[in-house]
Amino acid sequence: SDPFRLVRLSQLHQTNRVMAASQLLDEREDEMENEGYHMMVTIEGRTHLQTTPTGQIRPYLDMPSGHTDDKPDVSESRNGFRKTLRKNQDYVRIPIPKANIIQATAVSRLPAEWWKTCMAFIWAAFNLVLTTVMITVVHERVPDKSISPPLPDKFFDYVARVEWAFSVTEVNGMILVALWFIQWLFLKHRAIVGRRFFFLQGMLYMYRMITMYVTTLPVPSMHMECAPKLYGDSQGKMQRVVKLVSGGGLSITGSHLMCGDFLYSGHTVMLTLTFLFIQEYSPRTLLWRFYHVICWLLSAVGVVCILAAHEHYTVDVVVAYFITSRLFYWYHTMANNQTLRASPRNYLNRTWWNFAFNFLEKNVKTTVPCTFSWPVSIPSVCFKNPCRSYSKVQSTRDE
Repeated sequence: SDPFRLVRLSQLHQTNRVMAASQLLDEREDEMENEGYHMMVTIEGRTHLQTTPTGQIRPYLDMPSGHTDDKPDVSESRNGFRKTLRKNQDYVRIPIPKANIIQATAVSRLPAEWWKTCMAFIWAAFNLVLTTVMITVVHERVPDKSISPPLPDKFFDYVARVEWAFSVTEVNGMILVALWFIQWLFLKHRAIVGRRFFFLQGMLYMYRMITMYVTTLPVPSMHMECAPKLYGDSQGKMQRVVKLVSGGGLSITGSHLMCGDFLYSGHTVMLTLTFLFIQEYSPRTLLWRFYHVICWLLSAVGVVCILAAHEHYTVDVVVAYFITSRLFYWYHTMANNQTLRASPRNYLNRTWWNFAFNFLEKNVKTTVPCTFSWPVSIPSVCFKNPCRSYSKVQSTRDE
């Protein structure tokens, strides 16, 4: 009979219903977690179907109501609880843009895995040091030019030696390496590209170490002055290895005074490899094509100057270019074709280094795009107050 008492009873009854619905919702969420369900975010108010581990299909809506469940009492409780929350405005809906989901998917298909990049770098450094050790060994076997004169070479027959040409080669090589290093720093997927570069570099130096050891050629020109042979002086040989590594194996630094590392040309390897990576991992716009032409000219002029300086036989340069370009193309053909990897008719899988390729490229599920980003990401906290991004949510809850 007392109207105020009826209102209080009605409010108390409604509160009890909300509490009961909340408890049922929590219990249902626990059951869903135990059954192996996963969280799912929907976009733009559409219904999405989710398959449970038991094979049942459950519709989920991003609207507060309209949920379908196997248990009617739980669904009604949840609907009532959601309607109550919506009525009282106790929550704020935060939509997730599609771009963020697409970006997250792309990242999962192109994981960085820097630890693999570090292993590829160790592989390249190991083969580089081992090659310098092999140069000191081969140097002791190079025949004296007075006994074994240079072999006939058609290029040398028509082009006289240019003294300053080899310095141009090394300057062009340093410019290309610097350009590639700067470009690599600004690549978004620099970890994947970096381990590809280091792996191929290590492979090429390993092949070079083998070829120079199995076949020792005489000096290509009579102008070459080789350092004296040390024979059994192990300490002196180690000093030469350290000097050669510290000087980058360049003649302009005065670190390369040994002979025997002719087949094949290491300078041609670096000139070709850096240009191929610069071209592969850059856009195809008109401005970038102009940049590609400049890099190609630096590489081509450097290779020609090797021959003009009579520092290598023509066969050294030809073999170096062929091995470098073919190895680059084989690797990227396997990396950029997902269907080719699983094909039983893929004969590229028969390469002996296929196990290393599968290790490095196992989680790379798509072609690496030519996108750029800053090498060091600056936190947004340095520019704005992070609390401002929640000001709208706080004002809504305060109301």
